[in-house]
Amino acid sequence: MPHVPATKTKPEYDVIVVGSGAAGGQTAYTLAMEGVKVLMLEAGRDYDPVTETPMFNTLEQAPLRDSGTPDKPFGFYDATIDGGYEVPNEPYTQASDKSEEQFMWWRSRMLGGRTNHWGRISLRNGPYDFKPRSRDGLGFDWPLTYDEVAPYYDKVESLIGVFGTNEGLENTPNSPDGVLLPPPKARAAELLFHKHGRQMGLPVVPIHRAVLSKRLNAKRIPKWLHPNNPNAQRILEQEMNQRLACFWATYCTRGCSIKANYQSTTVHLPPALATGNLDIVTMAMARRVELDDSGKASGVNFIDKVSGLDYTVKGRIVVLAASSCESVRILLNSKAPGRSEGLANSSGLLGKYLMDSVGASLSGQVPMLENLPPHNEDGAGGGHIYVPWWLYKEQAAGKLDFPRGYHIETGNTRRVPRVDSFNFLAGRTGIAYGKRLKEEARRYYGSFVYYTGRGEMIPNDDCFCELDDSVKDKWGIPVLKFHWKWADSEVKQAAHMQQTFASVIEKLGGTVLSQPDPTGKKAIWPGGRTIHEVGGAIMGEDSKTSVTNRYSQTWDVPNLFLTDGAPFCSNADKNPTLTIMALAWRAADAMMDQMKKGDI
Repeated sequence: MPHVPATKTKPEYDVIVVGSGAAGGQTAYTLAMEGVKVLMLEAGRDYDPVTETPMFNTLEQAPLRDSGTPDKPFGFYDATIDGGYEVPNEPYTQASDKSEEQFMWWRSRMLGGRTNHWGRISLRNGPYDFKPRSRDGLGFDWPLTYDEVAPYYDKVESLIGVFGTNEGLENTPNSPDGVLLPPPKARAAELLFHKHGRQMGLPVVPIHRAVLSKRLNAKRIPKWLHPNNPNAQRILEQEMNQRLACFWATYCTRGCSIKANYQSTTVHLPPALATGNLDIVTMAMARRVELDDSGKASGVNFIDKVSGLDYTVKGRIVVLAASSCESVRILLNSKAPGRSEGLANSSGLLGKYLMDSVGASLSGQVPMLENLPPHNEDGAGGGHIYVPWWLYKEQAAGKLDFPRGYHIETGNTRRVPRVDSFNFLAGRTGIAYGKRLKEEARRYYGSFVYYTGRGEMIPNDDCFCELDDSVKDKWGIPVLKFHWKWADSEVKQAAHMQQTFASVIEKLGGTVLSQPDPTGKKAIWPGGRTIHEVGGAIMGEDSKTSVTNRYSQTWDVPNLFLTDGAPFCSNADKNPTLTIMALAWRAADAMMDQMKKGDI
């Protein structure tokens, strides 16, 4: 594999891509498969899930039986080997001392980024989501329509493999026939939720996840994705044939050695590397974008985190795909001639309108699920069903006190328990030992349900990031300072989430374990905790009111693109990763078209 040290890069590349996750992986894949010479810079270490994933290790084999710790918040077996909300030697600061006004910034310092541990929920934005301001007068419209992005959703779903169904629901787009893979069966608690949730008017349907429920059609898909390119077809066919269908036994967040789930490291990077058109430098901390005398991007300056030395690589086009906030940080540290507020920032909006998904949750205990006979409920790495937002008409009629919606995710299963899975017993049964303890554990385990909302956030002036010039990381780069404040619309949405979850639990005949917060102030999760940060460099039709155009191309520097979530104009209730990849593919097509025309 052409993983090269910082000292062995080529004199110049067609495109330099900073970041290797969903955005960087998709950008590099699209370009390399079509013959473009690409250099990828990754701030973390190399990572190969095929050889490093502990596929069959049981929980008791991990330190603390895989319970979370500050440096491994999702447990020892989580695929994020280097990264988290806190990264050693890479601090960030908060503008406020109030906990509710602070932002939690997740970073994955490893090849493949967050695609190695994410939940793989892959939902398309709908037509409403691209034109929200036209519907309710709030936030911003995208300079795109759903119809413009839909062909790229088709391509991404076909490449990575997504299971699910077409339900024809409002603002929940269908995929073309033959694109989605069949969903896995619902588990016992999910079937119970389906039955009673439907009675409540909730559209409980199979969720869409980037996991192979069956093998991809390696003969048809490569020919469709890469017409008139036999070499790309051959390479992709070989790579698709190496991906096996999931056998529902291992947490997806561990990574996947059989390549059944989507990770950039198993889906995007292997075929791109096989073309010979991609070089990758890991442990490369990007400091700034370099400019030539004409004001165009000429390359990227980075620090080799192993040696501590500075390097500059040259490219015809520079792509920042390092995650929204990291890309913004690089731009803020890249000074345009005669300007001090950062590169591509003539609008003054760089770092502004930072967003995350609205999050709230609630748990309950359901007697109907007690004493179920032992059975295997491993399944895909998360819920097999979900509830898309269902109250569009009520919202439009002004019957709700918040303007945007949320979807519901479920957590209720009899998977292999963790070390803390029976902590509930002390509160329910008192002190128990021996035979009685075992009986109570068997009775109650699997009878607990957990519901989480993922809601739309409207961009606001109080949520942004800027440089903290008084604090630098280990490599002398100024860090980000975060400003954050949830608006009333999001707080009220979180209150509605908990009220809905409580109603569901009661409908199931269960007991809510903690009372919903009617104000939503305690219910809503901190900003950034959901790890769906987008925005900071919104796209638009006018250079005065946006940072990039409709192709994620910065207005000020035409050969500088942002293909991660930074250009998002809104953060719909759909998880953003699928849209990031679709827009990255679209941006890469635009790069190639402009290169052929000689425009950049």
